[in-house]
Amino acid sequence: MTLWHLILLALIQGLTEFLPVSSSGHLVLLPNLMGLADQGQLLDVAVHVGTLAAVILYFWSDVRMGLVGVPRMLRGRIDTAGAKLAFLLMIATIPVVIVGLALHLTGLDDAMRSIAVIGWAMLIFGIVLYWADQRGSQIRQAESWNTRDAIILGLWQAVALIPGTSRSGITITGARMLGYDRHSAARIAMLMSIPTIAASGVLLGADALVNADMAALRDGAIAAGFAFLAALLALSLMMRLLRSVSFTPYVIYRVALGCVLLWIAYA
Repeated sequence: MTLWHLILLALIQGLTEFLPVSSSGHLVLLPNLMGLADQGQLLDVAVHVGTLAAVILYFWSDVRMGLVGVPRMLRGRIDTAGAKLAFLLMIATIPVVIVGLALHLTGLDDAMRSIAVIGWAMLIFGIVLYWADQRGSQIRQAESWNTRDAIILGLWQAVALIPGTSRSGITITGARMLGYDRHSAARIAMLMSIPTIAASGVLLGADALVNADMAALRDGAIAAGFAFLAALLALSLMMRLLRSVSFTPYVIYRVALGCVLLWIAYA
């Protein structure tokens, strides 16, 4: 694959993974709209690994606290902030792992990779995000996250397996409905992305690595590096802007892109 194609792929993934605009939808659209060859599963996994590294670095204090709490959590002792965070992230990840595995084994994940599906998901869930952001209160912060909320947001996150939905967008939507302020909603969504992206990487990466050659691994490393840089930039900007800006700009983008995609799909 050419260098410019790798960079374009990495930038799209890196810039859209943590914004509520659907990175998977954009990755599916790239070959469909630009006449490029499908990047394949290995590169999809590689750019996700790059974004995973970015979110771990950005939220390292939370990640470190959760990792320290894992041993206590495994012993059934949810008596520290770290053990609680590790437990809640585990609970929130279970639904998407179960649904994702089912879609992968049945082949439905590939069947949904169409412009029409992405267009409808962009449009519908963009409107839902706007409604939740405008109607939701901002009385709760990330520290009040509990088991009930983890289950609810885990179910919301499973919906993001529909291309075009946006994993971060749908979990932010759910968090805003639960009354979390914008910054806390985004923080919870980003932390939830860590085990989810890791689980997806293990599931898809195992298949992709079997037939990979050195050239493919080299391309994957390049794409992962650029995706890491782009994701770190996008994540930093969004978290800063959320202290003063709503999610409306992302909603406008989603609705506009959704309408264009539906026109392309049905014209």
